[in-house]
Amino acid sequence: MLQLQHITKIFNAGKATEVAAVKDLTLRLDPQSFNVLVGANGSGKSTLLNLIAGSTHPDKGNILLHEREIQRLADYRRSKWIGRVFQNPLMGTAASLSVLDNFRMAALRRSTKWITLGTGGRFRKQVAEKIATLGMGLENKLTQPMGSLSGGQRQALTLLMTVMADVDLLLLDEPSAALDPRSARQVMEIANRLIAEDRLTALLVTHNINEALRYGTRLIQMEDGKIIKDYDAAAKRGLDHGAVVSWFDYF
Repeated sequence: MLQLQHITKIFNAGKATEVAAVKDLTLRLDPQSFNVLVGANGSGKSTLLNLIAGSTHPDKGNILLHEREIQRLADYRRSKWIGRVFQNPLMGTAASLSVLDNFRMAALRRSTKWITLGTGGRFRKQVAEKIATLGMGLENKLTQPMGSLSGGQRQALTLLMTVMADVDLLLLDEPSAALDPRSARQVMEIANRLIAEDRLTALLVTHNINEALRYGTRLIQMEDGKIIKDYDAAAKRGLDHGAVVSWFDYF
């Protein structure tokens, strides 16, 4: 369970350029819940993800994961519990290394649930079997440089490498925004399946209203650094595209 208690984050405090990106925000994400966060540019969504991931720290308030305070832990120390997939598919993989070597790096970086460390045939077989579950034929491209794959293929592999570790919380930072519609849908379906299979708690930030309505069991809207709408699964099912569009001056 993740809890944010009265979190405030101010940039350039005391200067003419001061911005209160997050304002006295309280939020709880239940275990094994898939939460979707929407909001206009500048609403505080990215700052909130950065606060959870540890790439920035709150000025006030507490962040608890499994009832342990983590708000002052560095991001690399939180990575044993928290995985993050970014908008840019290039950020999750090393382009010059092969698919297999990317998985080897991920395995060495984290303790894993399903993979044996090493360079031999057993490691290769385990990676190929896991990649085959994506249904993209990438298990036959283990020796290809990651940079030779499409953005959608790289993002799918990034998802797989992220959840193969014993993480509890998955942060999805607009993971489909840089992809063509077909690849975007494919990546989101893979994410949805992996979240369910691994029983993860997930927080998806998206500007795509169709994604916001299709995925997750909770829909949250941020505006001006605050949460202004919070729909549980039952209330979310009653929303349609037009209703969500009406929340924004532009989207």
